[in-house]
Amino acid sequence: MAGKGGKQSRSGSGLSSRKGAGDQEEEEKPLQAVLVADSFNRRFFPVTKDQPRALLPLGNVAMIDYTLEFLTSTGVQETFVFCCWMASKIKEHLQNSKWCRSTSPNTVHIITSDLYRSLGDVLRDVDAKSLVRSDFVLVYGDVVSNIDVSQALQEHRLRRKTEKNISVMTMIFKESSPGHKSRCAEDDVIVAMDSKSQRVLHYQKTQGLKKLHFPMNIFHSGSDEFEIRHDLLDCHISICSPQVAELFTDNFDYQTRNDFVRGILVNEEILGNQIHMHVTKHGYGARVSNLLMYDSVSSDLIRRWLYPVTPEANFTDQKGLSCTYSRHNVYRGSGVSLGHGSQMEENVLIGCDTSIGTNCHISNSVIGNSCTIGDNVILDHAYIWNNVRVASNVVINQSVVCDKAEVKEGVKLDKQCVLAYNVAIGPNVSLPEGTVVSMHHPEEEEEDDDDEFLSDDAEVGHSQDKAKQKVFNPAEVGAEGRGYIWKAGSLDDTEEEELSQCLWGLVLNPDPESESEASEPDGPDDPVILSPEMDDVKVFHLEVLGTLQRGLEENISCDNLVLEINSLKYAYNITLKEVMQILTRVVLEFPFQQQNPQITTSQYAALLLPLLKKWSPVFKNYVKRAQDHLDCLFAFEEHFLEHESHWAAMVKVLMNMYELEILEEEMILRWFSQGSTDKSRQLRKNQGLQKFIQWLEEAEDESSEEEGN
Repeated sequence: MAGKGGKQSRSGSGLSSRKGAGDQEEEEKPLQAVLVADSFNRRFFPVTKDQPRALLPLGNVAMIDYTLEFLTSTGVQETFVFCCWMASKIKEHLQNSKWCRSTSPNTVHIITSDLYRSLGDVLRDVDAKSLVRSDFVLVYGDVVSNIDVSQALQEHRLRRKTEKNISVMTMIFKESSPGHKSRCAEDDVIVAMDSKSQRVLHYQKTQGLKKLHFPMNIFHSGSDEFEIRHDLLDCHISICSPQVAELFTDNFDYQTRNDFVRGILVNEEILGNQIHMHVTKHGYGARVSNLLMYDSVSSDLIRRWLYPVTPEANFTDQKGLSCTYSRHNVYRGSGVSLGHGSQMEENVLIGCDTSIGTNCHISNSVIGNSCTIGDNVILDHAYIWNNVRVASNVVINQSVVCDKAEVKEGVKLDKQCVLAYNVAIGPNVSLPEGTVVSMHHPEEEEEDDDDEFLSDDAEVGHSQDKAKQKVFNPAEVGAEGRGYIWKAGSLDDTEEEELSQCLWGLVLNPDPESESEASEPDGPDDPVILSPEMDDVKVFHLEVLGTLQRGLEENISCDNLVLEINSLKYAYNITLKEVMQILTRVVLEFPFQQQNPQITTSQYAALLLPLLKKWSPVFKNYVKRAQDHLDCLFAFEEHFLEHESHWAAMVKVLMNMYELEILEEEMILRWFSQGSTDKSRQLRKNQGLQKFIQWLEEAEDESSEEEGN
């Protein structure tokens, strides 16, 4: 009790002695921040057995640099960085960065300890050392944001001034619809709030919950009006009063921010403390809590949602790491060489001194510095870190390849594969979806269970020596491969049995009995709300269909239709290729939407051809490059393969698209020569199509003869 009394006098002494002068002094104190450069979990294992999460590259820049840039841009003048796991690496990185230069507007203090086990331990140390003198910003070292928190800070200070320090924390949220890519499913929350004061009345994570329970006291809280919201993205940015650190010291049950929030809400009447929230519609804020979020945030960075923090800005002031920005969000570092026939389609970042071979197709990907990419390589949503060697004829899809890894010839990495540091795969190996390969053997987890919480890097080296004694399995990693497959069980690190964690996010494993029980309503008063999740591509497809239907009904101009489709493209993070394919499919299927799928071939053509003429400017806006033509033609082919009964109309439609100058004869001829499957070859044997192709070839020959004369 004596300890608590001492704390209260310490936190309140300045306010009670001088009111006006105290307020002025509070405003004049520099804004401080506490940055926790540790996640206190093994979420990114085995990748983080070699490098702490805060230093993993995002767009070829360490994650912690984005967090510090956000803090500095928002007016923070003093930041305390707390490190535990691999603290020496984080310390070295920061000491060699612009943040520790004398010219930095944000003074960075690095505090290391191997005793930190949670956010609670960090904040108890903040209190013990009396580091914070006024309100401070609390963030993790994997938060990426460009949100302006000045208004939230002003509101927080005003509340504390008018309500005698009752408000201890303001949480920053951003409006974001459920299912949006920038929302991490694990962090989905439902919040009840007082509409007028923005006070948080109830806060609950919704991951895995089939029912939501609200305490009755929120309905009797004295609020005239309150809201229950599920359209919020938790940015993991909090503005805290100095009392927050003291409250963590007073209650050792507080280990995480969630513990703290729940504890304050439950004990609000006893302690008199309140938590508020600030909701913004603008800016970007997300935490890279798993590799699915890593993929999403990387994609948003390249698409410039974090402006002014963009890849070409080189906000870290690192010499030799500048890059140029060009159309379709393509960024090239200095010293990049690109082989003949290689295409960087869109949303691509290539680091400095990287070499790319011939006939490669790269889209929605990030390649690090000093990498070597062979010939005929296909990369889509691939994240290739630094000093990686990728041989020829390799396909990598939505996967991460860490520093100094080797991908040998003929290797295919399916979705959500991870090659950790120094791993080699191949040749001619196909890794199934979700495969994780590391130089650390999974058995090390049992041998060195406390590895993650040791700051002595020698322990990691010791475990590497143990791994070298074990033999690589050529059936798993290839004849020339090196590394060990980590099974899903090796990555499991959860306190709740129904949830299993993996690098790419939580996977629900519900009990089948409880699921069948929960599927039945308890009574007539229990409504069952079904909200099946749809992926963004399907939603985009429906939205484009709705846009064109409305355009037809309301006679909306093609320019405005293009604007609407573009806004949908950015809202759902859809690629140009997907836009082209979906637009083509939607238009070709439109007569079925107007009438029914059983319409005759002549009716189909009669309905479709006027629509093609009406919407040809929309097509022309997207069909510009050679690849756009092919994407459109293959979507055209896919449609007619599904509707063989309408092959008689196929030639009319294709000829019409040619006459409207949507498609060029050269691209039609190239498409026709590329039938690879039995069905595709059968379609190309259609007599009407062959006659049209023959006519195109003759027309091309005649035009070339005329040019020759």
